[in-house]
Amino acid sequence: MNEYLDQFIQMLRHEKYYSPHTCRNYLRDLQQFASFAQSRQHSKWQQIKHDDVSDYAAQRRRQGCNSRTIQRELSSLRSFYRYLIQQGLLTQNPASEVKAPRPDKPLPKVTDAESLARLFTPSDDDPLLLRDIAIFELIYSSGLRLAELVNIDLDDLDLAQRQVVVTGKGNKTRYLPVGGKAIEAVQRWLPLRADFCRDPAEPALFVSQRGQRISARNVQMRLRQLIRRQGLEQHLSPHMLRHSFATHMLESSSDLRAVQELLGHANIATTQVYTHLDFQHLAQVYDAAHPRAKRKPD
Repeated sequence: MNEYLDQFIQMLRHEKYYSPHTCRNYLRDLQQFASFAQSRQHSKWQQIKHDDVSDYAAQRRRQGCNSRTIQRELSSLRSFYRYLIQQGLLTQNPASEVKAPRPDKPLPKVTDAESLARLFTPSDDDPLLLRDIAIFELIYSSGLRLAELVNIDLDDLDLAQRQVVVTGKGNKTRYLPVGGKAIEAVQRWLPLRADFCRDPAEPALFVSQRGQRISARNVQMRLRQLIRRQGLEQHLSPHMLRHSFATHMLESSSDLRAVQELLGHANIATTQVYTHLDFQHLAQVYDAAHPRAKRKPD
């Protein structure tokens, strides 16, 4: 196997004029795969099948390699096999249809409870400030999506029951608890709301200076202004408040299903990714909780 590798690298150097660094990367990637192939008792490149390459990609993923690294290794292997086909040694490329695992979705950052307490503390009685704090207290209190927040009507909020009704993705309705701090913030805002509403029939809980339902873009802008006003040196978005809610809830309760319901996720796998849980922890929760998942003692 090494004989063909050496020939391939020489071709890259002297015909393709690849840099020494690039050639070393190719050689390392191919030697890595060659070791895997030999562990499967393959001594010739002609013995490699599609399943071998696919299993190799899966193994590299289990070893902790990211998608970009695996994609580079597969690209090296495909190039090498194209060379072998050009040399008349093979007729098919076993790596041609193998794809790297999908890249991990980047997770939004989370902020700590102390920073949020500082953000949500009014510095004066400015009506817009009190409205903004009520908005962001409610997002963090109930884990709301931005679209859910701006669509809340007065009738959706029950202060006595400390509950809000929202309509999320898939037009699904959720009844969510509202925390005490959020209730207090909304109660400070409600008497001021009438000063902004020109139309008494306006149903929106939160309105802009024009008296109309506040827009998502306006909420995002106001959060940036609030951060500067409160002297925080941290980037925050409404989505980060939702993510902070989920993370803090899970850290305190370890109840994955409850957090899933609160967030409105149809699939628990979405919650698992969203709240930084790794699969091992998720499996432990499942094994401990599911009545037919518990193993008999040895």
